[in-house]
Amino acid sequence: MNKRITSIIITILIILFAGYMVIDVALKEKVKPDVPGTELNEGPGDKWTVKNIFTPLLGQLNAVAVTNSSIIIAGEPYIASYDTSFNLNWKYTTQMSVTALATYHDKIYAATGGVIIVLDNKGEKIEEWGPFESNSMITSLSANENYVAVADAVNKMVLILDKKGVVKKLIGQDDGQFIIPSPYFDVVLDYENTLYVANTGQKRIESRSIEGKLLNYFGESGIGPEAFCGCCNPSHFIRIPEGFVTSEKGINRIKILNGSGGFVEYVSSVNKFMASVPLDLASSDGKIIYAANPADSKLYIFTRINSNETQ
Repeated sequence: MNKRITSIIITILIILFAGYMVIDVALKEKVKPDVPGTELNEGPGDKWTVKNIFTPLLGQLNAVAVTNSSIIIAGEPYIASYDTSFNLNWKYTTQMSVTALATYHDKIYAATGGVIIVLDNKGEKIEEWGPFESNSMITSLSANENYVAVADAVNKMVLILDKKGVVKKLIGQDDGQFIIPSPYFDVVLDYENTLYVANTGQKRIESRSIEGKLLNYFGESGIGPEAFCGCCNPSHFIRIPEGFVTSEKGINRIKILNGSGGFVEYVSSVNKFMASVPLDLASSDGKIIYAANPADSKLYIFTRINSNETQ
């Protein structure tokens, strides 16, 4: 009899425990954040870590750019400047969502609705350029002392503008040089007027003269650390002293490549970023990497593991 009672009690306890586990899992699923990107784990090969996550609460976050003393972010429908401690300097309200940002010295260039708004470093509008082409989608901007490069994903071309907004060169117009399967098409213009373009359908980054002549390229299709997997990669990239920082969609990872495209290290290879939404990138010196995540509208600040950087 005692054995029977003991057996019944054990059975009841097992049922109660199983019920608790079901309820606990259900509650965890219920309170689990709906927006990805809020949890990160360092992969075994990651050499960087997230030192800070900034939530601007201004609306959809699409793009980030930096200077030596400020962090510029933009989205729907705003452009905002912060100091390096994330105190707001100013905010500029746009009529449409901002899709790309660039800075050079005291100027800020923002693409919105097929036009480019030029602001000074106090957030005052100086000029507005464009529209340049019908049905354009500006996905990337880059500026140096003499020019502004504009990537148009719909028309699959790069426009080279002078500092007055006058078109000096069209690269890729109607000649099929760029294969762009989706609205990810990045461009970087360095101080020597070398143009770097993400030819995403070819899974490569190309270097070109300011006139558009193809000089070199690197990249291949694959899942290896030096390769680009799936569609439309690298989705975003920037230049740093070591070479390039790239972000990808499909396998949402951020990595550093040297100037020839050789793999250097992962910034983030294990994360819960939404696979289909790559992060826009910015860095002023290669020591801190800012990554804007449109999926959760948060700005992720990466520094090398064991770095003394505080941001």
